[in-house]
Amino acid sequence: MTAPSTFGLSSEARNLHWLLTNLVEEVPGIQSVAVVSSDGLLLLSSDPARNTESRAPGRVKGPRGSSADLATIVSGIGSLTVGAARLMESGPVKHTMVAMDEGSLFVMSISDGSLLGVHGSAECDMSVVAYHMALFVGRAGHVLTPELRSELRQSLQAQSTGSAR
Repeated sequence: MTAPSTFGLSSEARNLHWLLTNLVEEVPGIQSVAVVSSDGLLLLSSDPARNTESRAPGRVKGPRGSSADLATIVSGIGSLTVGAARLMESGPVKHTMVAMDEGSLFVMSISDGSLLGVHGSAECDMSVVAYHMALFVGRAGHVLTPELRSELRQSLQAQSTGSAR
């Protein structure tokens, strides 16, 4: 994981970056993580160097090799499961797990429609990933205010324009 620059960010934004870094470094098998706003925008990523689309051959294994693509997948699954829960009149969605032959995908609600998405390897322990995601959500949910979401989004845009040069 490439450590994101947190220079100039508020203490809340730095804390979220720290929580995300800990999640990735402490849980074996996590390949990438994305925090997505309720409108589907990437707010925070485990690999800021991969926040823009990566379509080149030989890219890192994962959703097209891009955290932005992971955010798209997380947003889509989140929307689909919310719609399903409404149709089934079963209350709000807490989390979604997708197990695949060569990996797994976890999506967990944070607050006010924001989502935490984790792409894990086939070897990751799904219960350990889910536990650590719940810890992240518990710690991050109350600080993810509209102001902080705006700050995180602006920070990602600045990183993207800086790396595009």
